[in-house]
Amino acid sequence: MALEPGEFGDEQLLRYSRHILLNELGIEAQRRFNAAQVLIAGAGGLGCPTALYLAAAGVGRLLIADPDQIEITNLQRQILYQTRDVGAAKVRSARDHLHDLNPETRVDVIEARLAGDALEEAVSQVDLVVDCTDNFSTRHALNRACVAHARPLVSGAASRFDGQISVFDLRLASAPCYACLFPESTEPDQEDCATMGVFAPVTGIIGTMQAAEALKCLAGLPGTLNGRLLLLDALTMSWQSIGIERDPDCPVCRAPR
Repeated sequence: MALEPGEFGDEQLLRYSRHILLNELGIEAQRRFNAAQVLIAGAGGLGCPTALYLAAAGVGRLLIADPDQIEITNLQRQILYQTRDVGAAKVRSARDHLHDLNPETRVDVIEARLAGDALEEAVSQVDLVVDCTDNFSTRHALNRACVAHARPLVSGAASRFDGQISVFDLRLASAPCYACLFPESTEPDQEDCATMGVFAPVTGIIGTMQAAEALKCLAGLPGTLNGRLLLLDALTMSWQSIGIERDPDCPVCRAPR
């Protein structure tokens, strides 16, 4: 017999029991996860652990966007894929593997880099956006769309032995946006794994934290990284926390929300 939306059968209660047992979550937060829709932009080193943990947690719908095919060099850090997947589209392979992990999570895919109207439509459909991309033009475009649609944005990056993560909860009028931290006119030099290299566990650490921050936002838990930037140096395994304030002159978010 089909279950009504928000209703849990014995299998669902068992699958999600370790979340339901947490006083801070319980069954109400699990219902929020099951009803939520999340956009994951980028299915690489950050997107793989993010997608795995969000699917495992029972997020109702994942919309995953990435234009690339799987290459053997990806397998060092992109843990969602296997050797037999080399040559396949990342998003299609991701959909298959995530279905095997949790068939209750619906996975829709966009085999393209999000831009223009397609990006606006994708952001408008979901409750939260996780930025797992590796280029500043897409990051800024995602930020503008999240500001326009008042969607929380969980942003992560990894290169060499360094990682960073922050949350821009754009549902809040006081929240800074990504452009407050990295203005488009002064964006840092572009670095990518193909030319700079990356220590594989850094992508796992940051991607897993992105999933944690996304779930905290969906559950309405306090203590997210909104207004804070965490920087990781994996060589010394040390963290630095930097406060972020909304820029009143930011050209992206200065208009009233």
